[in-house]
This record gives sequence, structure tokens and C-alpha cells, in this order.
Amino acid sequence: MQSSAERTSSVITNEYLRELESEARATRECLEQVPFDEPDWKPHEKSMPLNYLAAMIAEMPKWITYIIEEGNIDFGTFEHAKIETTEHLVAAFDQNMENVRKSFENFSDDALGETFTLKNQGTLLFSSPKGETISQSINHLVHHRGQLTVYLKLLGKKIPSIYGPSADNAVF
Repeated sequence: MQSSAERTSSVITNEYLRELESEARATRECLEQVPFDEPDWKPHEKSMPLNYLAAMIAEMPKWITYIIEEGNIDFGTFEHAKIETTEHLVAAFDQNMENVRKSFENFSDDALGETFTLKNQGTLLFSSPKGETISQSINHLVHHRGQLTVYLKLLGKKIPSIYGPSADNAVF
């Protein structure tokens, strides 16, 4: 059976999907730890609220689907999932991962050079090639997942193995 990373039509897009898939397990396991009893909790006054951060992470694969299929995102019209429980959070992430896998199936190397635009209420914030934006989005996901692990640790939650054992699951 082929992995989802082997089903796309391009060597380069296969690599983007492979990278995203390699981050999915740890991301899902972090999201499974998010409590919803204090949605506005944050470790510092300038930090994002916990549930906003978690929902954004769960939504990032959806961003990549939009990059591939739509070529733009407008913050003024982008639809966010209504997430009220940990189960909703994980289900949203799972659905967004399934959708992005499907998007990659017909995405070609030629399409990587097409322009992606990010707007807010119609005002252009930036534009860049789709390939560059996909790469940045995966990095963005990893960055915010790391931020989430700090929140989770401060809340006394167990941190899963991400790139190797964590202090919560290591056997020494």
C-alpha cells in the first residue's frame, strides 16, 4: 500500500506532504492534551489564549488546502471551525489533514510557482509562490506546536514524544 506521500503527482509536492505527515502524529498527540475548562488561559499577558492557539494549530492543514486549491486566504472571510471540546479539536485536525492529503494528490510541481495571496478584508498582506507558502505553513505549524507544548507543560499535562523521547515518556 502506498503512503499518502507517495500518491501525489510530483516529487517536490511528495516531499511537502511527507514533511507534513511526519509532524501530524506529534501534533495530534499534543492536541489530545488540550483542556477546554479554561479557554482563555495564557502563560503571559502577551501570549495567545490556549484554545485560540490550539484551534489555530488544528486549522493549519486547512490553510495548506486553501493554498493549493484556492490560491488565497482572506482573514475576513476564512471560515473557522467551531471548537468547544478536545474531541472537536482533534476531529477538526483529523479532517483538515484528510483534506490536505486529497489536495496534494493532484498538485503538480508547476503549480508550486503559482502565486498565493494573503489578505485581510480584501487588503493584500503578502503574496508568494505556493511552494514557499506551503513550506512556511509547515514551519508555522511546528513553531506553534512547540509553543503549545510549553502551555501544556505549565498546565501539568504530559508532552508526547516529538522528535525523540520527552521527559514525560522517556525510560531512563
